[in-house]
Amino acid sequence: MNILLNVIWVVFGGVMIAVEYAVSSVLMMVTIVGIPFGLQTLKLAGLALWPFGTKITNESWPSGCLAGIMNVIWWFVGGFLIALTHLGWGLLFCITIVGIPFGVQHFKLMKLALLPFGKSIG
Repeated sequence: MNILLNVIWVVFGGVMIAVEYAVSSVLMMVTIVGIPFGLQTLKLAGLALWPFGTKITNESWPSGCLAGIMNVIWWFVGGFLIALTHLGWGLLFCITIVGIPFGVQHFKLMKLALLPFGKSIG
């Protein structure tokens, strides 16, 4: 079932979101300071391409304080705007019963877009 939902997701906008994340990742990696943010955005691009069947978990203790600082910086750099985009798409998809699973995936991506550091995608 996850494969079918992922195929439908890709056809109806998953590629667009993944490309958006990939382009922003490349732009962030232009500077040395932006490389950690670009790597996180690449993880988000992979998740945006195949979101069904993936779990997001908190990483263990070693990411600690640095992850918190990076999340605060990320929130101001672009995480908030990306999260608003996912919120809008999630609400739009949840209008119909058929679109609810896709809306739920956008809400999952929204939480990750707000605070991506210290999370593991698996």
